[in-house]
Amino acid sequence: MEHYYEAIDILKNMISCPSFSREEKAVADYLQQTWEAKQEVVHRKGNNLWIIAPDFDFAKPTLLLNSHIDTVKPVAGWTKDPFSAEETGEDKLYGLGSNDAGASVVSLYEAFSILRQKKQAYNLIFLASCEEEVSGKEGIESALRDLPRIDFALVGEPTGMQPAVAEKGLFVLDCTAHGKAGHAARQEGVNAITLAMKDIAWFNTHNFPLKSELLGPVKMSVTMIQAGTQHNVIPDTCTFTVDIRTNEFYTNEELFALIREQVDCEVKARSFRLNSSRTDLSYPLVQRAILLGREPFGSPTLSDQALMPFPSVKMGPGQSARSHSADEYIELQEIREAIEIYVKLLDGLQLERDNAC
Repeated sequence: MEHYYEAIDILKNMISCPSFSREEKAVADYLQQTWEAKQEVVHRKGNNLWIIAPDFDFAKPTLLLNSHIDTVKPVAGWTKDPFSAEETGEDKLYGLGSNDAGASVVSLYEAFSILRQKKQAYNLIFLASCEEEVSGKEGIESALRDLPRIDFALVGEPTGMQPAVAEKGLFVLDCTAHGKAGHAARQEGVNAITLAMKDIAWFNTHNFPLKSELLGPVKMSVTMIQAGTQHNVIPDTCTFTVDIRTNEFYTNEELFALIREQVDCEVKARSFRLNSSRTDLSYPLVQRAILLGREPFGSPTLSDQALMPFPSVKMGPGQSARSHSADEYIELQEIREAIEIYVKLLDGLQLERDNAC
């Protein structure tokens, strides 16, 4: 219970510090000061903070416990102060970032504190990272360059403490159809909107053949479109944006090449960094989660898993549906349960060395 109450206190203070992506300094300062007051050796790079459990042994595999300290900005519709950390008689704590992912940060830290009191068969590192909500390059990617080799990661995100063993990837396309300007009254030129419509229809209807049992098919959505300067001019360009959610059977680069073969418009990818991931059910951590009654699933939402070049599982307190919503909250019982499950899941775990690292 001591760890539970400490987790609640830290979370309340986190909520009171606005920590939008790329603006996490205040909450990072608070957490660093709080943990250093507990005699922790806190490493920091930018607004990423990490603690390495004592007696690190390079001969052992290393387990990373990770969650993020940044939040999105509050949406319209809040009926409470997003930064007040309001606790109600319903055993709920309201506040921006309470569910995504402050509850995971404090639960993982308390589990880390308990686990390191006993010698484990693996090294243990706790990392509170920044810029997750924008997949920023100064977030976990930057921190990982300064960490020892990682063999497996447990990523704290609101999953109802069910293990997400697969996660969809993401890449975004900026597409441009090129026509020829002309006077609308004389039907001159080549209408770029008409050209774009053919490719937009393809994006809306095409199905790639490889479907995942956990993640389903690749999903492509045209989400933005712009064309024209005035009503009587045939537009010579039409631009549109495509959001593509990938499964583990295709890398982002592979899909990009397949798409370019099928469409006539000019296609540019913003990034290929955020690939889909999947961890085999045979991994010891996954097997232990199943023995604890947890049910593996595939997650449609993106997290820092996409930037991890080693196996990982996403699992944390709260529910994804509460994330990025008005009056975001965490149930206090969910934090208590998370600490207990994390410890049961990891205490005495026999972790495998990831030979792909």
